[in-house]
Amino acid sequence: MAQAKKKRVFVAGHNGMVGSAIVRRIEADGNAEIVVRRSSELDLTNQAAVRDFFTAQRIDHVYLAAARVGGIHANDTYPGQFIYRNLMIESNVIHQAAQTGIEHLMFLGSSCIYPKLAPQPIVEEALLTGALEETNEPYAVAKIAGIKLCESYNRQYGVDYRSLMPTNLYGPGDNYHPVNSHVIPALIRRFHEAKESGAASTLLWGTGQVRREFLHVDDLASACVLTMNVPKNVYYSVASPRCSHLNVGSSVDYTVLEIAQMVARVVGYTGRIEHDLTKPDGTPRKLMSSEKLASLGWEPRIMLEEGLASAYEAFLDAEALAVAQ
Repeated sequence: MAQAKKKRVFVAGHNGMVGSAIVRRIEADGNAEIVVRRSSELDLTNQAAVRDFFTAQRIDHVYLAAARVGGIHANDTYPGQFIYRNLMIESNVIHQAAQTGIEHLMFLGSSCIYPKLAPQPIVEEALLTGALEETNEPYAVAKIAGIKLCESYNRQYGVDYRSLMPTNLYGPGDNYHPVNSHVIPALIRRFHEAKESGAASTLLWGTGQVRREFLHVDDLASACVLTMNVPKNVYYSVASPRCSHLNVGSSVDYTVLEIAQMVARVVGYTGRIEHDLTKPDGTPRKLMSSEKLASLGWEPRIMLEEGLASAYEAFLDAEALAVAQ
């Protein structure tokens, strides 16, 4: 009997934290042929280049994990880059996928799509019901546009483009930039450097009292692959055509101070944690409801402190590699 042909799967953004986790997951399953391109080989903001790539490669599934991302500082400092690059990438990939006959696509968004003061836990239907958090509004608007592109192309062209909205992520491949990174990688670097220098104290942005939910990126990758391959009738039994995205979270949140204390324990930093009240807190709370995704059979498996330990190991490996080079 002839062996079934493997699906050709394009992971856009394969070098990023999310994209690389998706690649690891698909490779572990061993039932697909993965296609990747570096940004130097394929500029996703170039419509013609994306069209030519899809025409030549005959892709079956697309995971759209490519994006311009960053923490509060980066979002507030580079709003033009965040809205432009993300709109261009998702517009080109989604449009050209549909135009070249690709029926299956997974778009990765963010929990920042929801209103700043949305009722907790946040359900998918909260989208567009209130004002966004000001510091990352351009990025959020771009991600909302991606969801609506998928929904609109589904309605007009009969494709099956799905969207997942992950909560705050961490894990291997994260960005540990001292200024532009997200909460957990920023804390890992800050506490590591404080430990190495013997600092008696280190600063935490804001009051530390806002609450955040975190998910290990490998748990997100498992959600992506499961959701992409759930039969259409099953997926749309929990997601409606006009609210087609699903939340992905751990269903547990902590104050930023509690997170900082966990990171300090993992890193081995024993100094004081002090607060820089000149820095913004951001949204007071972001806890998402992941009940719809759970009904499809997914659940997170990596607990936070365990995941922080592996994230710190990945940071140390990255630092050692940087020194060696």
